[in-house]
Amino acid sequence: MSAVAADFDCVSGTLHRLDPQDGLLKLVAHLGIPPQLMPVIETIPVGKGIAGAAAARRAPVELCNLQTDTSGVAREAAKQTLVQGSLAVPVLNGDVLCGTLGIGKRVPYDFTDAEKTRLLEIAQKIADKL
Repeated sequence: MSAVAADFDCVSGTLHRLDPQDGLLKLVAHLGIPPQLMPVIETIPVGKGIAGAAAARRAPVELCNLQTDTSGVAREAAKQTLVQGSLAVPVLNGDVLCGTLGIGKRVPYDFTDAEKTRLLEIAQKIADKL
């Protein structure tokens, strides 16, 4: 997780695996997540929060500034990370959803299309390991 975050100059990151038993996203790796948020992000329903939205849409979900976002995508507790620019992508093995990969910056940030594509490529490479 730290290598991926560093590659994008980010301070936080999460990797969730889709549990085929219950259909929930389960945290398998993280970086820069405050301890008080662990209970909130350990298990995420598909469709809820940034990671859940990326899983449901099977597409990147980006927030330029999580701290001021009013779209309703981010959960209120996510603001405790102090992350601003955030990006989550689905981890896909072909058409099969395996989980999500997310990164965050401490500053407002619009990820480029090239960065989104690169994070999707990284996610695809780890799909068979989840």
